[in-house]
Amino acid sequence: MSHRLFNRPKFLLLALLLAPATLDASLCRPSVAGGNHGGGGAEALEAGEFRTSPVLSIEGHGGFETNLEGSPEHYAIDGLFGVVMEWGLGNNGSFAIEAAIGPALVWGEAEHFYGKVHVDEHDEHGDEHDDDHGDEHGDEHDDHDDDHDDDDHAGHDDHAGHGSHDTDYKRSDVRGFLQARYAPNDRLSLSVSWNPYYVTQDQGEDIKGLKNELGAKVVWALGDGDVNFALGDRLEDLIDGVYLSIEHRQGWESDGTWMGNYTDPRLGVGFNVDLLNISLNAGPRFYVPGSYSGLEQRTDFAGELEVAYPVGNNTILFAHWQPTYSSEGGSGWGEGWQHHVGTGVTFSF
Repeated sequence: MSHRLFNRPKFLLLALLLAPATLDASLCRPSVAGGNHGGGGAEALEAGEFRTSPVLSIEGHGGFETNLEGSPEHYAIDGLFGVVMEWGLGNNGSFAIEAAIGPALVWGEAEHFYGKVHVDEHDEHGDEHDDDHGDEHGDEHDDHDDDHDDDDHAGHDDHAGHGSHDTDYKRSDVRGFLQARYAPNDRLSLSVSWNPYYVTQDQGEDIKGLKNELGAKVVWALGDGDVNFALGDRLEDLIDGVYLSIEHRQGWESDGTWMGNYTDPRLGVGFNVDLLNISLNAGPRFYVPGSYSGLEQRTDFAGELEVAYPVGNNTILFAHWQPTYSSEGGSGWGEGWQHHVGTGVTFSF
């Protein structure tokens, strides 16, 4: 039996909905890969029907910012326990609310909104000091710099995000996820989401407090999503798995600083190879940095590869890779590639 887009087996969809969403590349799923012919999942709800599904998702993931000085890295293991509540609508549509919360074990620095710029306060202090006091205090300022070097940067020993490969274990933070999704039919989906992230202590560049990320996304499937190469489909049948999406996201640091926003129009394709579900998408990223950064608007490139495999009726293995390319550099930012990779498992109860 075939299952069209958004009517895929229940647990595959839940895995991609609740797999932890990253703050730096905004991986707030759902994925919109094409239909799945197997896996023993539940059918789409009939109009007026309701179901609720507790879900546990565990993911290990890492970020690699090769466009920044020192090529910093960060890693985390997230555990999210949540629930999906879904209502069936007419015309094969549905409305769903997904919510989850859990710990995020941090190595290096916490994840951050895409494009976060390292503002070197010490450089700014040096410029201000020169402006205020002139050349006559140059020697005194040099002495201050020497003292600053001697005291290990005044508590920035744990800095791991810029110019450092310090990826020691740091702490346990708290991650949350809340999304409302409306699908009026089996080819269109609209969603809004909130990704809160609580930093549990000041450490390096991480500031204790609540980070926030808000997003909205529209996905439109051009075909019926029913592509499975293990069942005889050919390469030209990929047209049935093509979809378009547009997503907008905004982020705030835990001290309330607005980090900026970006808009991602994407062209994607999803298909199956037997039970293995694969989704590819890519497109421009129209990025507006926050005023704190001093950078201008720019157009970057972003893409994603996702794979998911059901193991039995209530377990999904998944993995993803998100490359992004920044087209311009600047103070505290660099031209080049960033990568985010992750893999994990989702259980439904």
